Amino acid sequence: MIKKIMIVDDSPVARRMLKTCIPKDKGYEIFEAENGKDGIEKFQDLKPDVIFMDLTMPVLDGYGALEQIIKLDKNAIVIVTTADIQPKSIETVMGLGAFTLLKKPAKAKTIQDALAKAELKMKEISGEL
Repeated sequence: MIKKIMIVDDSPVARRMLKTCIPKDKGYEIFEAENGKDGIEKFQDLKPDVIFMDLTMPVLDGYGALEQIIKLDKNAIVIVTTADIQPKSIETVMGLGAFTLLKKPAKAKTIQDALAKAELKMKEISGEL
């Protein structure tokens, strides 16, 4: 069951918009990080169940952060949220271990569908399915 969600994005507006798309009635704890380096540090401390990751950020971009998070936990569920939906970018993030990629700005239904799929993946990983 998803309990903790972390949003990694350098844009406070993008983080706020994404938060409004996450269902309020599920009791999720939502954490934020403003760049990939901050995201990795918080990932290690918080152990979130799902991470929404932007690609274009200062300090450490989403590609580097995704790669390091997957090295720390091969089962980490990282949902990339980006405006960059070029085939090469999609291929790269999926190759690095992203769970899925959502085009920004993501709609509430798209976010909720991704969370439902992540919930199934967590059950699969834990052996509940």
